[in-house]
Amino acid sequence: MSLEQTLRAVAGRLSLREPQAESLRRLAAALDAVPALRDHKARDASDLAAMVEALKGRFPNLSDFERDFPSLCFALATGVGKTRLMGAFISYLNAAYGYKHFFVLAPNLTIYDKLIRDFTPGTPKYVFKGIAEFSVAAPEVITGETYEQRGDLVSQAIDAPVQINIFNISKINTEVRGGRAPRIKRLSEYLGQSYFDYLASLPDLVLLMDESHRYRASAGVRALNELKPLLAMELTATPFTEGGSGNKGPVPFKNVVMDYPLAQAIEDGFVKEPAVVTQQNFDAAAHSAEQLERIKLMDGVRVHEETKVHLLTYAQQKGASGEVKPVKPFMLVIARDTTHAAALSKLLSTELFDGRYAGKVIQVDSGTTSGAEGDEIVQRLLAVESYDEPTEIVIHVNMLKEGWDVTNLYTIVPLRAANARTLIEQSIGRGLRLPYGRKTGVEAVDRLNIIAHDKFQEVVDEAGRGDSPIRLKQLKLAPPEGAGPGLRSVAVTPTLHTMLGITAPVAPAAGTPYVAPPAATVLYTGEQAQVAAIAMDVINDMSRLATSPGVPGAPAVAAPAGGVTAPTTASLALPEVQAELVRRVQARVTPAQGQLLPPAGPSVEEIVKQTAALVAQHTIDIPRILVKPKGAVSSGYRVFSLDVSRMNFQPQDQQLVGRGLQTGKELLYGQSSFVAERRPEDYIVRELIGFDDIAYDQHGELLYELAAQAVVHFRSYLGDDEKLHNVLANQGRAIADNIHAQMTLHYFEDPGESEVVVSQGFTPLKPGAVTADGDVLPLHQAPPDKSRIATLVYGGFTKCAYSYQKFQSDTERVLAVILERDARKWLRPVAGQFNIYYRRGADQPEYVPDFVAATDGLNLLIETKKAADMQTDEVQAKARAAAAWCEHASAFAAANGSEGWKYLLIPHDAVTVSATLSALTATYWFR
Repeated sequence: MSLEQTLRAVAGRLSLREPQAESLRRLAAALDAVPALRDHKARDASDLAAMVEALKGRFPNLSDFERDFPSLCFALATGVGKTRLMGAFISYLNAAYGYKHFFVLAPNLTIYDKLIRDFTPGTPKYVFKGIAEFSVAAPEVITGETYEQRGDLVSQAIDAPVQINIFNISKINTEVRGGRAPRIKRLSEYLGQSYFDYLASLPDLVLLMDESHRYRASAGVRALNELKPLLAMELTATPFTEGGSGNKGPVPFKNVVMDYPLAQAIEDGFVKEPAVVTQQNFDAAAHSAEQLERIKLMDGVRVHEETKVHLLTYAQQKGASGEVKPVKPFMLVIARDTTHAAALSKLLSTELFDGRYAGKVIQVDSGTTSGAEGDEIVQRLLAVESYDEPTEIVIHVNMLKEGWDVTNLYTIVPLRAANARTLIEQSIGRGLRLPYGRKTGVEAVDRLNIIAHDKFQEVVDEAGRGDSPIRLKQLKLAPPEGAGPGLRSVAVTPTLHTMLGITAPVAPAAGTPYVAPPAATVLYTGEQAQVAAIAMDVINDMSRLATSPGVPGAPAVAAPAGGVTAPTTASLALPEVQAELVRRVQARVTPAQGQLLPPAGPSVEEIVKQTAALVAQHTIDIPRILVKPKGAVSSGYRVFSLDVSRMNFQPQDQQLVGRGLQTGKELLYGQSSFVAERRPEDYIVRELIGFDDIAYDQHGELLYELAAQAVVHFRSYLGDDEKLHNVLANQGRAIADNIHAQMTLHYFEDPGESEVVVSQGFTPLKPGAVTADGDVLPLHQAPPDKSRIATLVYGGFTKCAYSYQKFQSDTERVLAVILERDARKWLRPVAGQFNIYYRRGADQPEYVPDFVAATDGLNLLIETKKAADMQTDEVQAKARAAAAWCEHASAFAAANGSEGWKYLLIPHDAVTVSATLSALTATYWFR
C-alpha cells in the first residue's frame, strides 16, 4: 500500500473531520518531503537547520523546531478533536513506517486520566476504533504507575506490539524540583536499568505533547529533552506562551505547521457559537462585588433553565423520528478559590431559589476530590453528560481548564478575576463541544452563554479585535494535492435523452481516473432530435390515464381529456397506441420542421416508433398514485399527562441581552415587559393558539387542561402569584413551544374510507445536475475517505437510467454495484417522483427511497439503513408507507399486465459485494 493510500485509509477508518485529516496530510507531506526527519542520527544543529529550511516553503509559519529534535505543532481549536488526531498520527506512523514506540505527555492529572481511558480498548471514546490492525493486536498502554513492572525490555522493544507510554508532566515537574532527577530516570533494580534509558535507546520513539502550551518551558520538559525522540508533535488550541519579564503579550510558537483557529471552527460548524450575556442597561459600578456575584448567578440560572427547555423541545420535536436523544444542560461556575467555591455551593444549594438545586450542585477542587466522598464527586463529574444524572451546576476553581470533554455545557458564570482574552480562550473552551456532533440550526441549541455583566463590553471589544481568537482566521482548507479539479457542477442526464439527442452527451471531465464505457449512441440530431423531443412530450401526455381498468381490487384511475392512453411502457408497442402517437406528433411538427428532415433519414413515423421503443427499454414504470379520503378526515390530539420535570423557569426583573462573539448578532433572553392575564393558564393558551396546527374551537379544552398542568407545576415551587405571573408572562412562548412539541407526539389522524387514484402509468425521467468534489469515479472504487462520499460523483454505468449518481454512504455505493450486476435497470429517485408520505407527529413529510430497480418480472423500492436503526419509529413509518404504495402499484400493474412491486428494507451489514439481489429480495421484503 502506498503512503497516499495509507493516509486515506487511516483518515477514512477513523472518520476524521476535515481539519484533522488536513493535519494528518501535513504530517505525511513533511515526512515524505524531508527524509531526514525519519533519520534518528541526523540530529545536530546543522541537520535541524537544514530540515527547517526544507520545510519552510511548505509551511510558512515554521521558522524553528525550538527543540534539540524535530518538533511540529498542530494548533487545532478546542472541540475539533486533538485526542483523536493523536490516534491518527500513531496509526499512520505505524502503518506507513512501522514505528512502534510512542511517548504521550499530558499536562495534568485530569488529561492524564482521560488519555489513559481514550487509549484503552473498549472505552466509549477509544481513539483507534476502526483501525483493523489494532483490533487484532491492540497497542499496549504503559503509564506512569505501571512502567516499572516491565520485564525484559530489550525483547519487548523487538517483539512487542505498538507501545504507548502516557506520562503526566506535572508529576515529573514535581519530581525534578531542587535539581533532582525524575523517577523515570532513576535506576530500577527490577528493570536492571532506568526506564528513561530504555526509551532513549529506541530509534523510533515518537513524542506527542498534548496541550503543550501549558508546560513548554517547564523543568520536566527540559529533563525529557534527553530522550532525543525521533520526532515530536505538539497539539494545542493556543500556540503561544505568555511573555516573560521584559516581554509584552503572548509569544507565538515558531514550529506551527497547522493552525485551525476557533473562529474557523465556529464558522465551519464544528463547535458552538459563544455569546456573552448581560442585563439591559446594566451598570456594574452600581453594585457591590457581593451583589454583582449574586446577580450573575441568578441570571446564569435563568439562562440555564431557558436553555434546558429549548433542548427538551428540540429533542421532543425530533423524538418521534428517533433522530436525537434529549440532552441535559449544566451550568459551570468558575470560583476564585476553594473557600469561595464552598460558599457558592452552599448559596446555590440552599439559599437561592428556595433550595431547588439541592443535590444538583457539585464542587470540584482539590479539597473535594479526595477520599471516599471525593470519589463520588469525581464519578458525578464523569457522568455529568448523562441525562439521568442529577447534576445541573458544577463549581470549580482551577481543575477543569483542559481535558474535560463534555458536550452539554451551555452556561458559564466566571466569578474569578480574568482579562477578556483569558476568559475567551480558557473559560469558553470548556463549553464549545456540540452535543449532536454538528450544528442543528436551532440557535439556542447551538449557543454557549457566558454571563459577564461586569466584563460585557470588554469581551465584546476583545472579540472584535483583529487578533482575537474568535475573529482571527488563518486557514482555508483546500483539496489535498493531487485530489483533482475540486468543486464543480456535473450534469446528470438520462441515458434516453442522450440517445435521442434531446440533451448533449456529457463527457467525463479531464483527468477522470477510469476509462468510461462507450458513450450512448446518439441517434438523432437537429430536426430529428426535435421530433424525438415532441414524441417524448406526447408519450408523457398519453401516460396520463383515462379510464378505470375495471379489475376488482385495482385502483381507480383519473380521466384526462380523452383518447388512447398508454398505462405502461410496454403498451407503447401496441399498434393502436403507436398510431395515436404518430398522429399526435405529426400534428405538432411544423411544415418547416418536416421539410428540414434529411430525405435519406428516418421519417417522422420511424422516429416516433424508435423513441417509443427506447422509452420502454430505459424506463422503469413508476405510476403516480394518490390516496384520497372519500369523506371527512378526523384528526386531533389525544389527552396526555404533560412532562414538566425539566421546566424550572425563574422570575426575572430585567431582560437579558447578549451578543454572539463570532457573528456580532444581538441576542435576547426572555421578555422585558408583558400584558397581564386574569387566569394564569391564559398566558400559555394565548401562545398555543398561534400554532397553525392548533384550532382553538377543536382543541380548547385540551389546551386549558395542559396549561393547568403547567401552572400547577410552576406554582408548586414559585409560591406566590406575582412570581407565577412573571414566569408565565416572560417565558410563555418557550413553555408553549415545549407543550406543542409534546402534543405532536400524541397527534392522531383517521382518514376513514379512502380511494386510490392512479393518475399516470409511468413518469419520464428529467435531467438534473449535482455538485462534485474531484473527478468522477468508477462505481467499483471505494472512496478514500468514506465520511466524504456524499461529495463524490460516480459514473461509468451500464444499467443505470442516469449518466452519473451520488451516494450518501458507502453502503449505497456497494448496493449500486449489486444492482449494476443483477438488475435490468436501476436509478436513484428524486423528490417528487413518488407520492409517498409518512406520519411523523403532526407532520407528514415526503419519503424518497434510496433506489428503484427493475428485475425480470419484479420492480423494487430499496432502502438501506444502519442495522441499529432498523426498528426506529421513523424507519418503520417510512417502510409501512412504502409497502402500502407497492401494494397499490402492484394492483395497478396486475390490471395492466405489468410487473408488480416490492419494498426492501436492508440493514447496512447485509450489503456486501458478494450478496445477490435475489437473496436480498427474499430476505428483506418488507410486508
